[in-house]
Amino acid sequence: MRRARRIGTLTLLVFGPAFTVFAGIWRHASPTGLNALIQRANTGDTIVVEGTVTEGTIWIDRTITLLGGRAAVIDGGGEGDAVSITADDVVVRGFSIRGARHSNLDDMAGIKVNDCRGAVIASNTFEQCFFAIYLSGADDATVQSNTVHGSVAEPDRMANGIHLWKCARARIAGNRVHHQRDGIYLEFVTDSRILGNHTWSNERYGLHFMFSHRDSYEGNRFEGNGAGVAVMFSKEIEMIRNEFRSNLGGSAYGLLLKEINDAHIHGNMFDGNTVGMLLDGCNRASIVDNDLRGNGWAVKLFANSTATVFERNTFSGNTFDMTTNGDLVLTTLRGNYWDRYRGYDLDRDGRGDVPYRPLSIFALVAERMPYAMVLARSLMVNLLDQGERIVPTFTPAALLDGSPLMKPPHG
Repeated sequence: MRRARRIGTLTLLVFGPAFTVFAGIWRHASPTGLNALIQRANTGDTIVVEGTVTEGTIWIDRTITLLGGRAAVIDGGGEGDAVSITADDVVVRGFSIRGARHSNLDDMAGIKVNDCRGAVIASNTFEQCFFAIYLSGADDATVQSNTVHGSVAEPDRMANGIHLWKCARARIAGNRVHHQRDGIYLEFVTDSRILGNHTWSNERYGLHFMFSHRDSYEGNRFEGNGAGVAVMFSKEIEMIRNEFRSNLGGSAYGLLLKEINDAHIHGNMFDGNTVGMLLDGCNRASIVDNDLRGNGWAVKLFANSTATVFERNTFSGNTFDMTTNGDLVLTTLRGNYWDRYRGYDLDRDGRGDVPYRPLSIFALVAERMPYAMVLARSLMVNLLDQGERIVPTFTPAALLDGSPLMKPPHG
């Protein structure tokens, strides 16, 4: 009995919400035969799949739309990739995908897209695939509203949830990724937007990107990962209105900026991280309107960072607001709110009349001798810090906010 049926070339298909498809429509409801049906389809056709497909890798080498119908599952059977895409403008939507082979030698994925344009991977669920979504040389791709469930029991056997290599103009939006190695990983990815994703409980980073320029990251949430976000060897980066929460551990941080030029870090929340932000070789960064609260160290600023400006940020409830590893500091602090500031505002312009030095002498000691943290709340440490603020001797003279705000800039 034939399970695949082609319906016209101009067809109105009612499937969930009604929509019109100006191409052939095929239905498939069998564990096997989907690859053969794809070979019969014409460019622009749509294939609606119901039930579970278990014929190994599904190969898509022509421009089609693959839609998941009732209880649609693609199970790769642990043989390789579950789905492999090598044609332009392919759409895969609405499936549960599992059974990508786990291998530390081969980059097997739930869906792999190679050397093509315009792929749309949307509204799929990935169950314990090695890589969930892997894009290589795939320009103008959209990865949207997917959910990636890695292995809770063995997260160290997972690769990255969403992985992009040498891609341009990607849009990664509204995805949820947990218990993978990195939630989202980008390398050599340019002119792309990463919007409204949530990554949590990943083994290494919530988001990790390297050698990727002119990209924008907006409205994402990175929570409870081994470390939040690592930004390395990139330029012209925007990170706006993201949340970095509860990324905890001996070497964890909310955001690492390493060898970064011309970054705009605006309106982000850093809450409850071991280190809120770590700047290492970060040049010409604009760090404005961020809220850093309840972190161990709000900011670790390495002395090799230059021409970076901190302005209108709120520092509250942190164990240490700022620390550095050198005497020469080429970073500007102006108009930030510091909850430890004890100055006055005689002219009532909303800014303190005396500068504030956010770097305490004990922060320097703890940076060099971490075991000294056992003394953090002692009377001796408080006296040393108060004396250093009155007569600065050991902290860098240039690291001060000349016009600290008396109230948080955003209420």
